[in-house]
Amino acid sequence: MTLLHLGALHPVEQGLTLALAFGPFLVLGTVVWWRRRQERDDDPGA
Repeated sequence: MTLLHLGALHPVEQGLTLALAFGPFLVLGTVVWWRRRQERDDDPGA
């Protein structure tokens, strides 16, 4: 059985693919940045 290419992705599908590929890393980076900022603000010696 030969697999056939189904053609280019629809723009919405491209967006969803990019969101699934890079979204978790963006969320993780945002959470790390936010927590470090909170810890810096809570530290009285800083």
